[in-house]
Amino acid sequence: MFRYMAKENNIKTLSTATEGQTFDRKSARVDAKGLAVVLSAMANADGGTVAIGIEDDGTVTGIDRHLQHINDLLRVPIDYCNPSLDFDVEHIECLNDKGENDHILVFRIEPSTKVHSTTADEVYIRIGDKSHRLNFEERMQLIYSKGSRYYEDELVADSSIDDIDIDSVTDYCQMIGYGRDALTYLRENKGFIIKRPNGEHLSGAALLLFGKAPQQWFQRARVRVIRYEGSTELTGANMNVVKDETFVGRIIDMTRNVLAFIKTQIDEHTFLGEGAVFKTVPEYPEFCWTELVVNAIAHRDYSILGTDIQVKIFSDHFTVESPGILPGRVKLGNIRHTHFSRNPKIAQVLHEYGFVREFGEGIDRIFSEMNAAKLPAPEFKQTDFMLRATIRNKAQDFTKDFTKDFTKDFTKDFTKDFTKGLTPRQKQIIEAILQNGRITTAQIAALTSVTRQTIQKDINELVSMGLVRHEGGRKEGYWIVVDKNHPTP
Repeated sequence: MFRYMAKENNIKTLSTATEGQTFDRKSARVDAKGLAVVLSAMANADGGTVAIGIEDDGTVTGIDRHLQHINDLLRVPIDYCNPSLDFDVEHIECLNDKGENDHILVFRIEPSTKVHSTTADEVYIRIGDKSHRLNFEERMQLIYSKGSRYYEDELVADSSIDDIDIDSVTDYCQMIGYGRDALTYLRENKGFIIKRPNGEHLSGAALLLFGKAPQQWFQRARVRVIRYEGSTELTGANMNVVKDETFVGRIIDMTRNVLAFIKTQIDEHTFLGEGAVFKTVPEYPEFCWTELVVNAIAHRDYSILGTDIQVKIFSDHFTVESPGILPGRVKLGNIRHTHFSRNPKIAQVLHEYGFVREFGEGIDRIFSEMNAAKLPAPEFKQTDFMLRATIRNKAQDFTKDFTKDFTKDFTKDFTKDFTKGLTPRQKQIIEAILQNGRITTAQIAALTSVTRQTIQKDINELVSMGLVRHEGGRKEGYWIVVDKNHPTP
């Protein structure tokens, strides 16, 4: 699309704005092939604006002294990019650095569902303020992410029907009510079996969903769950990993096992509610963390062979890292309401098994449920080829709220005999344990802003008084209140 626009624009904004993911400045002397790199890179990413006639330092030099060259630049989105770009162009009146009447040329590039290359058959993508040239593997990943082709449909060389677990296909056929045998289903549906002159071969989706050993073909098609002590990831002598489990197998089995394990790692908070009744709630709404994990399994880029999905559980946040850039027209700005499946066949089977519950509505519901639970909105961050999604339990605010109301509310909830002889910090420890039914020593230390050694001394005294006791192992255990008047359920 090509049209001239006559609306006013702010030259000062164009000359002072920071160059980044969706904005760039170029001199009118820019080479047409060089401009094609920038414009195609933006089309392959989030789109953007390029102002021609402004130097990198913001000096407005204009384009009127280079009109013949500008005519060549106007052809760039059409003649120098393959396929042609969807764009608008605008001439803006200005005063150049010499005080003369002049013009700026502004290209506005739309994000594309296609992969665009230059005349040199090179593909670039905009990352920050740079245009990154893609190697062959990255180029294929971009093609798959935009839905031009689906990696799950690609033939897996040297695979055969012998690599399929027929029982798993039979179970699936029974679940969906397919009346014929499993092999017939594979041969006649979803391109799971691909015929070639040298025999029948399998698609990636067939192996990932029904293969005897999917990781034989996709070594990193797995999920690693890591639980850390504290709120940051430490290494070396300070490594704070509490749990580190890796899950493999067929996608349905792997998903089921991952979710079951994570559920054992999500803390619950127990507190005294209205009517002196204890109430227990998980630190995150179950739908939210489940949806993030299932989304990663359903929509990760399986063409990225060098890394796996990682679920990282900290004391105050829960993060899922999934290989691949956001697919199709899904961007960080529209992720809540725009849906695109990178692996539609895998997503459909997950939906049929009840893991993908709401096509196109899951992310929006995460926002709604986090809001209803009075927790911060989910956070999404896109790096080069990794999407990171985070939800937070707002544990950092608990200390403020608890400390503020502790003195006022404590005596209402506890008898005089129970509090007699306790220091303020020991009372704070008791309340913290009641507020969080599975709290650890490290978490108590973080809430009270003192060292673990100091907290341990206080806890040892509470243990000797018979007021608290430790449950579970040394690394995975937690504290409970055992006073007979206030048992923890």
